[in-house]
Amino acid sequence: MQATKSVFLAISSLFFSIGFLAIGYGMIMTFIGVFLKENGTSDMVIGLINAAFFLGAMASSIFSQKIISSVGHIRSFVTFASLMVITFLLHSLFLNELFWAILRLISGFAYYGLLIILESWLNEKSSNEQRGQILGIYTTVFYLATAIGQLLLNIDEDLKHMIFSIGAVLVLFSVIFIAMTKIEEPILKPFDRYSFPKLYNVVPLAVTGSFISGFFVGGFFTMIPLYLIKLYDSKEVISLFMAFALLGGLLSQWPIGKLSDIYGRRKLIAATGVCTSLVSFLFIYLTLDENLLYFLAILFGVSIFCIYPLSLARANDVIDENKDIVEISRALLFAYGMGSFFAPVIIGIAFNYFNPHVLFIIFFILGIYLALYSLSKKRVDYDKRSVFVNIPVSSTIIMSEIDPRQDEKWVEEQHKNNNE
Repeated sequence: MQATKSVFLAISSLFFSIGFLAIGYGMIMTFIGVFLKENGTSDMVIGLINAAFFLGAMASSIFSQKIISSVGHIRSFVTFASLMVITFLLHSLFLNELFWAILRLISGFAYYGLLIILESWLNEKSSNEQRGQILGIYTTVFYLATAIGQLLLNIDEDLKHMIFSIGAVLVLFSVIFIAMTKIEEPILKPFDRYSFPKLYNVVPLAVTGSFISGFFVGGFFTMIPLYLIKLYDSKEVISLFMAFALLGGLLSQWPIGKLSDIYGRRKLIAATGVCTSLVSFLFIYLTLDENLLYFLAILFGVSIFCIYPLSLARANDVIDENKDIVEISRALLFAYGMGSFFAPVIIGIAFNYFNPHVLFIIFFILGIYLALYSLSKKRVDYDKRSVFVNIPVSSTIIMSEIDPRQDEKWVEEQHKNNNE
């Protein structure tokens, strides 16, 4: 007990750093599109600028590991954090669409580099017995901090030009906690990459679910604020909608996970697809007052933020013992990143030619497709299932190493607890 307490005390600085980073990330991610729209940028260009962030994130998953291994975790953290602060401040100097796209690309690279560093530290300090608890705290901190970031959008209109400076300050706060840490720097191991045709043949539902989940979440952060500003013309509505959706995502993780352990992933993936389509249908055909809007935001968060962890659980269920689930999990995360990248591009182009409801028409179609595709796959027998694990809304290739399902004894204990 004392040892566990000392471990959590030692990594508390990591959670504070994650919290400040997520507040700044959540606030700026949502604000970018709204700011550009208010300054007359076309929807298609906004989509491309937002997509640059996720392109940088995918590049980071490939190249940042080499940087971190070369210069160390603390120096890398300071470097990536400095890049984020620089890009945030440069946003506030002048508006040029190409320049902003480059800034978003660099910001995405730096942000996911920071997450890789933080997650690898968490992995280093996690024993098999503590991984589930540590991952649960990480998930909770990330959702709550990102939701708080949305509420900061309600800043006084006269101070809105300071948003980028506030984001920079929040990132700098995360550096303070890391610069003072005494945690030993872990060694990042090289990893193999699965080809997507090979991966799809092994876990087709997991790949499809990961991609669609990335599309939903990428569209949520980058393009739903544009949809809301078009219909409600209110930053308060945007910030509350986004915050309620994130809280819905957090609160749904445990019950959805338990239901999927009992009834199987494919049924719950199908249910989340149907829920996404139902909420999208209501957005398309109803005129919503604010109370109903926020209720639908919670339902929307319940559905879209559970699809990726359910997909990952499905992969754990069906993978043979001779397959490397760590590498497959990383490939699924890359599929998720690809979905996040394509969402703002496709939705931004659609906004240019159709009315704002086209966003939810796309979500409706994808939700129905995911539900039907999921139910077309074979069920996995209860005794062959792994267990559901909560995964943060944003995570990196290191998450697969923190995942407690890599420990068979932990999985057996969870199965035993579920049966009691």
